[in-house]
Amino acid sequence: MGRILLLILFIFAQIVPAFGASTAASSASRGEALKALNSNQVDKRLEAVARLADVGLMQDSEALVARLRDQDDTVSDAANAALWQIWARSGDKAVDKLYARGASEMAAGQSLEAIATFSEIIKLKPNFAEAWNKRATVYYFIGEWEKSRADCDEVLKRNPFHFGALSGYGQIFLQLEEPAKALSFFEKAYAINPTMQGVAKNIEGIRRALQRSRDKMI
Repeated sequence: MGRILLLILFIFAQIVPAFGASTAASSASRGEALKALNSNQVDKRLEAVARLADVGLMQDSEALVARLRDQDDTVSDAANAALWQIWARSGDKAVDKLYARGASEMAAGQSLEAIATFSEIIKLKPNFAEAWNKRATVYYFIGEWEKSRADCDEVLKRNPFHFGALSGYGQIFLQLEEPAKALSFFEKAYAINPTMQGVAKNIEGIRRALQRSRDKMI
């Protein structure tokens, strides 16, 4: 039950914030929104992020990643949500419908069904990075560490900014009892997305544990 609850919370954290990111969206064009990301006014940047959550494309990820370091926490949090919303769009209505089904299966703890659904999506649209990421997540929660890691590899081939997959590597290497490797991936994830407070805590905890191990060897 604990693993299923964590999975539900994981999906909730990715999907629900996206709605908040779009509530303030304007009718600006995608190009106008990209330009407004660099506005000196917080409300303009926030409006731009919200608009891109609705109309942004994968190639806009780098511009939004920059806003994860925005001096205003509201903007950085909205950018985080917007990236997940963009990444969840395949550009194909049939695939998006399958993706929604897979997400529902994940939330219901139907791991095998979710794996089958995301595998179907991968066959139909192999460049859709988020299908690989979701399957990696399901594999992780059923203890298939190597399969999860292989899918994370595929995610980053298609989306090098995917801080979720980088954090996923960290979790996998913790399970494999390789804390130094886990730390490296958590640091990479946090370098892209400093809003990830859970990752920050993991980094701090692993660093302390590694230091204690080194101290014992002296």
